[in-house]
Parts: sequence; C-alpha cells; structure tokens
Amino acid sequence: MKKLLLGTVAASVHLLFAVGAMAASAPKPATQNRAEISGQYKWDFSPIYGSWAEWDAAMTSIEAKMDAFAARKGTLKNGPAAVLSTYQAFDEIGMLQYKVYRYPQLQRDVETRNQEVAGKFQRVGAVFAKFGTATAWFTPELLKIPQATMEQWIRDTPALAPYKFTILDNYRQQAHVLDEQGEKLLSFATRFGQTPTATFQELSTSDIKFPKVTLSDGKEITLSPGTYQGVLQTNYVQADRAKAFDAFLGTYAATSNTYAAIYNGVMQKGWFTAQARNFPTVLEAALDDHAVPMDVVKTLVDTVRAGTAPLQRYAKLRKKLLGLDKYHLYDGSIPIYKTTATYPYDDAKETVLQSMAPLGADYMAKYKKFLSGKQIDVYENDGKRSGAYVGGVYGVGPYMLLNHNDTQNALFTLAHEGGHAMHTILSYEKQPYVTSSYTIFVAEVASTTNERFLLNKLLETTKDPKERFLLLQHAVDSIVGTFYTQVLFADFELQAHKLVEQGKPVTAAVLNGIYLDLLKTYYGDAVTIDDAYKYTWSRIPHFFNSPYYVYQYATCFASSAKLFKDMTTGAPASRTAATARYLELLGSGGNDHPMAQLQKAGVDLSKRETVQAVVDQMQELVTQMELEAAKIR
Repeated sequence: MKKLLLGTVAASVHLLFAVGAMAASAPKPATQNRAEISGQYKWDFSPIYGSWAEWDAAMTSIEAKMDAFAARKGTLKNGPAAVLSTYQAFDEIGMLQYKVYRYPQLQRDVETRNQEVAGKFQRVGAVFAKFGTATAWFTPELLKIPQATMEQWIRDTPALAPYKFTILDNYRQQAHVLDEQGEKLLSFATRFGQTPTATFQELSTSDIKFPKVTLSDGKEITLSPGTYQGVLQTNYVQADRAKAFDAFLGTYAATSNTYAAIYNGVMQKGWFTAQARNFPTVLEAALDDHAVPMDVVKTLVDTVRAGTAPLQRYAKLRKKLLGLDKYHLYDGSIPIYKTTATYPYDDAKETVLQSMAPLGADYMAKYKKFLSGKQIDVYENDGKRSGAYVGGVYGVGPYMLLNHNDTQNALFTLAHEGGHAMHTILSYEKQPYVTSSYTIFVAEVASTTNERFLLNKLLETTKDPKERFLLLQHAVDSIVGTFYTQVLFADFELQAHKLVEQGKPVTAAVLNGIYLDLLKTYYGDAVTIDDAYKYTWSRIPHFFNSPYYVYQYATCFASSAKLFKDMTTGAPASRTAATARYLELLGSGGNDHPMAQLQKAGVDLSKRETVQAVVDQMQELVTQMELEAAKIR
C-alpha cells in the first residue's frame, strides 16, 4: 500500500557552489521582513485551503475516513471488489493527506518561529500516526491471500490494473512484513520516531542564534545560512571568509553534543526499524523499499573514493588562480574571476525557461504556467528555513521554496528546483494517484538535467573566455557539490550507522573524527583542512531528516549526465527518441521500481562505468578550464 505522506515528495537542500553572474534588473529586496516582501514573490496558500477553518474541517473529515477505513478489517478475503474498494478508500485519504499536511507545513517553513502553526503541524503528525495504527492490519491481511490468487483477481478486474504494481510489491517485501500485532506495535512508535528530527528542526532553525561578525570593510552582518553563503560566494577577502567560517561553524560546535545525541536518536530509530523488519543493516532496509541493489551504493562509494584525483586537481587549480598561499574549503565558493553582474529573479526565470526549449513546446508551456503562478516563495526572510525544495500537493501542484540571492548559484537553484516541479506536474498529470509519487532515487534526475540544459544554453551564448571559464567552473562545482560531496556524506552515513549497528558509542567526538578523516581522504593535500570543519555533519539537514538520501544525488547526477548526452548528441532521430524516453520517465511517477524506470530511459546504475563517466567528465572539464584560463588577460 502507498505509504503515508510524512515528508516532501521531492525535496532538496541545494548544496552546489556559486560561480559568476550576469547583468539584469530588479534585485532582491533589501528587507528580510516577510510582510514587506511583495506578494508576487510569496506563496499563495488558498489553492490548498482558503482558511484555517477549512483546514480544521478537512482534519475532521480525514479522521472520519480513517475510522471508516479501519472498519474494513477482515474484508479483503471477500474478493477483488473488496480489495479494490479498500485501495480506493485509501486513495481518498491519501489525496486529502497531501492538503492537510502541506497547509501547515509550508506556512511553518516560511515562519518557523510561529508556534501556533507548529502546533497545528504536530496535530497532523498525531493524526497520521493514528492512521498508521488503524491500518496495521492491511498488509498482513492482504498477504494471507495467495499471490497467484491475487494476480488472477487483477487479471479479472480491470479497475485493479492501476494498483497492480503496488499490490504485487507487497508480495516482494513479504519477508519483512510482520503479523498484525507486530505492525500495530511498530505503528505505536511512529510519533516517537519523529521526535529526533523535530528536535533537530527546532534547534537548527527556531532556537538557533546566528552570530554577528564585523568584516574588513567595517560592516557588521548576522551570519544566517543565506548570508554566510553570500560571504563565501562574493567576498574576495580570504580573512573575511575565514572569520565568517569560524563564527558560523562555531555556532554548531557550541551545541555539537546535542546534535550528536539527536543524530544518534535518528540512527537508533532506523536500526530499531531495520531489526524489527528483519534487515541486517539500516541501509538494506532503506534500499529495499524501492528494490535498489546494495551494490549500487557500494559501487558508487568505491568508484568515487578511487576517483578523487580530479577533485584534488581542481582544488590545486583554484589555489593557483586565486593566488592563495593556503587553500581552504571556505575558499571553494568564491568565483576565481570577479564580476559585478547579478541574476535577479525575474530575469532568471526567463533565462531558465528558454534553456528548456529542447524538451519541447508542451514542456515549455507547462513550465511557463508554473513560473507565472504564486506557488514559488522566492526570497529569504527572518524565520524562514534555509535551502530550497519542492513539495507536491496532489490535486493542486508543486510548491517551490527558494532563498534567492541574485547569485549564479541562485539561478541554477531555480533551474534545479524547476526540474522537481516539472517532474511533479508531469507525474500528477500522467499517473493515477496510487502511482503519482516518484521516488527519491529518480527525483534528482530531473533537477540535475535541468541544470545541464541551463549550462548548455549559457555556454552556447557566450564566447568570452572569462564568462566561459565561469560557466565551466559552475559545471565543475556542480560535480563537486552534487557528486563528490554527496558521496562523502553517504560515506559518513555508512560509517556512522555501522557504529550504531555494532553497539558502539556515538558522540560528537566520534562523529567529528569520521568527518575529518573523510575530508582528508577525499581532498588529500590539495586543501588545508581546518579543524572546525569536523563539525560540518551537525548542519546537514538530510542526515537528520532523511537518512540515506544523499547518495541518490550522486546516482541521479550520473543518470542525468547519461540522459543529457543521449538527448543532445548523435543523430537527430536518436536525440528525439532519447528525449521522448526522458519525458516518459518524468511522467512515470512511481509506476515501477526506480532502477527499472531508469533502465527504460537508458541508464544502468549497476555498471561501474556509469559512475566513472562523471569522474572522467570532471577531469575533462578541469582541462577545459585550464585552457580558457590561459586565454584570459
């Protein structure tokens, strides 16, 4: 059965590094007071509900539907009609779940300090946990029906066809489904299991006090996440970047023991669930949901660990061109060549839209319509969560959160999140509800493919060596951020979870040691590793919100590289066919296992060469950067 909605359908905290910029108008507002930001740049929640009264009514309705669903217990054996009506009843609840969940969740994310909204969001979690308990009977009861009988019922009942994949996937996972009492017991732990993540959210957003620093120009700034990134991306005084780094990381270091306890709680929850469902490791439990082979992660980590030479070569090139005696990780975001140009949001929208022309008129029309609506929250404001994501609302569409700051990174973030938005739009359009939600494993394919199209368009329209260098730098930084960094994160998760699985201590000191060793492994002697960087793990939301998520950035990056190449090279007929396969992937939602979906689109992640191709691409891009740098005077 389709799982409860307890997180975003497609979410990504954008971690890529900024590079250059371009001239435009209408810069971001100077204020961070949400009330003073124009309404055209803020979310309109009315398509979901017009008021909290409507939301309250929907909450009452969903609870009634949940009670009615629970009353169906014992009916599945009555035949295909009973199975069909039960799935249809679950669909009704699921579609309503999207709306009652998103309405408070989205409002909380743009004003995390609003405790009234936070309380309403907690109420949603309580209701969903109740439903988990009320439906604990379903899968064990379904699996009492022999698979051959169920397959015959599906063949004889056309209305069951949309549910075929979901139903039969239950049988694939049968060894990890408990009896009714076991499933009910696990459901009781749902709300408790959400506590570590909720605690991290409050500590890292609502309660955190970001430091103030005075830079070399005498200006005092508060180092919010967006402002901190702005310093790293735009301030050419290395001492200022160092000061910002020390102060910002120091904020997390000051409470690192608390973060370690929270993260231990997150991992203990995962290990509890894995053991309860008879999985030997948390990773295997995480991968089994979508039938992803263990070798995919192992091949990814092993290939990248063996392929760090281009990463280190790039760091050394940056050090040379920036003229630095020592090169630090906080030097990794500053453009090597200065530019006074910017990427204001309104111009960025048009640039991104035009870059997607190769995907066809229908894609362009749908994308333009989305960009013109009020389901994008554009600018940073006090109390707003950091990063960027897209969250779907079935029956309404995607909502996109940004923290646009006019940098080139912000432009590419818009393209990235736009890929998620279009993936959601096409999945909702092409799929029935039961298979409308795509998996995390394919989510980042659409986003990184959009970034490739944007980069390609920008490279086509400039001949200036400096501008070309900056674009190539962005391409390389994308590989650093979306591929190498995410695999380093996955490597960290594997080692941290292993400690829990072996019953070993998990403390801030232990986690610091793991992270510091990984930095040295991946960067070698190309970078001066500052000791404070060992606290970086404490500020990575994915570790706390969605364990074993980040490796999929890298697999998706490898997938998008292959898909983009197929759509842009070779004979016209082959490019057209590849584009059609790609659009079919976007519209396929969750109608198959993600590995199978990607294979239909032309990507096989079980092959080492698929991952190695990104390492090779990195090497080629660094070579091109060296050539362009030689032309710049």
